[in-house]
This record gives sequence, structure tokens and C-alpha cells, in this order.
Amino acid sequence: MEPTQTALIVPIPEAEEAVGRFRASLDRAASWGVPAHVTVLYPFLPPQQINEQALAVLRETIAGIPRFDVALTHVGWFGDTVVWLAPQPDRPFRELTAAVWQQFPEAPPYAGAYSDVVPHLTIGHDAAKPMLSHAAETISAHLPINAAIDKVRLIAGTPDVSPWRTVCEFPLGTTPPAAAGTQLEAVTA
Repeated sequence: MEPTQTALIVPIPEAEEAVGRFRASLDRAASWGVPAHVTVLYPFLPPQQINEQALAVLRETIAGIPRFDVALTHVGWFGDTVVWLAPQPDRPFRELTAAVWQQFPEAPPYAGAYSDVVPHLTIGHDAAKPMLSHAAETISAHLPINAAIDKVRLIAGTPDVSPWRTVCEFPLGTTPPAAAGTQLEAVTA
């Protein structure tokens, strides 16, 4: 089956040991093959709109954003139904989302459902509160989890139907500031 959706995520493999077994039963995205991650944009463009031009814009935008380090420092909740880990600082994730969204205004984060997009790594959702609370308490003992953020992954799939696959990865911070300035001067000269 052809994918029906795409997403841009920042995989955080450093978190898998602490969250993997809980995500397997509490976060349906784990069953689709989506790793522990912080979302940059979901849903992103429809798969048929992922072409060389879109990939080039993503590559250039993401290359201009420096790599960064974060720590998953504490458990957070969205109401009583979603439990997640908070990255600190969260500003680099917010800036990454804003930079990509600026290039693709037709793809607002979470389809525009939220006025404040809070960077987070989902542990679980829509399960019994005691199950989510148990996951939160158990994972808290493993915090902080430090991670080096150096890439964004474009994935595609169909929720609840087919596994999601990696389409492309984009390294952060591969455009040196001097080179970016030189290119800008050449364009405006």
C-alpha cells in the first residue's frame, strides 16, 4: 500500500532503552515502526508532493540550523491522556519547527490544531491513566536522558495500516555561516 502521510521527526535513540517497552504498548506510532522522537512537523506534505524541489528546500533549511544537545529532564502531561518527556532546552526544537514551517506554510504543525506546539517525546496516549502513570514513574528514574541532535528524518506511511519508512535524512548544521553569507551576498549583488 502506498503511504498516505509524511512526517518530519528528530529520532532520539538515546531514549529507546527507557521508553521503548512503554511506547510499544502505549503509543501506537511505535507499532508503525516510528522510533522514539520529537516531532518537527506532522502531518507534513502528502507523499505525492515530496519531490526533488521539496527535498532541496528541506535540505537547505535544515542544513542552516546548528546541531544541538538536549536533555529529556522530566515527564509532562497533556491533560490525563498523553504522557511525554520534555526536552531541555526546547527552544532549538521550536526554532527547527518554525524554520521548516516557514518554508512549507501549507503544512502547519498538527494541522494547526494547537496554538502552542510543545516539543515532546511521546511515551503513551489514550490508555488507562494508571498505565500511563506507571510508565511515567518508571521512566522518571532514568532521567535525565542526554541526546545529541544532528539530523531530521522524513518518514512516510499510513497510520494504523502500514509500517512507516524512512524517506530521507537531513543533517543539521552542514552549512557554514560564512558560506551562507557568501551565497546571500551573491544572490543580492
